[in-house]
Amino acid sequence: MRYSSVFHLISFAASEKSADLVLIGGFAVNYYGVSRQTIDLDFLTTNEDFKKIVDLIKKEGYKKDCSQDIFVRLRTDTDYLLDLDFMFVDKETLSKIIKEGKEIDVAGQKFAIPSLMHLIALKLHSIKNNPERIAKDLIDIIEMIKINKIDVMSKDFKGLCLEYGTESLYNDILDKSKT
Repeated sequence: MRYSSVFHLISFAASEKSADLVLIGGFAVNYYGVSRQTIDLDFLTTNEDFKKIVDLIKKEGYKKDCSQDIFVRLRTDTDYLLDLDFMFVDKETLSKIIKEGKEIDVAGQKFAIPSLMHLIALKLHSIKNNPERIAKDLIDIIEMIKINKIDVMSKDFKGLCLEYGTESLYNDILDKSKT
């Protein structure tokens, strides 16, 4: 491995191939004050940008483990690297998330992360489309709400929940954010 970490590999691949990536998942949640362990790296990108970088990543020992229209998981047998998940959105959505997001430093590398509201919207969307994710993602949402003092009663927050989640999910958030 010629990269000191998976962060260096992904940063190099994105830069070398002019691919836009947004770091989501546990590392983004951690940025917003929620301490959570993670066993993989999650990225949001376009299918086109993923195709630009996947061969370079595979050359470093990663293999496709799961592939769907909107998602690909790459696994590695290398102990010091993390598995990689890539979620796909259209270019317009990705551009908006990057524009409204933040840039953070991880292992000496720069990565875009979504704004707090975009991260919550991504988690709501994830739960809505895969209810098995509720246990993990709802905890993240509730903790981010509490730590970042989000007004869950605001019209904007409710609108976000209804657009990307469901009314039932919004009601769960109201109940759980009070405790």
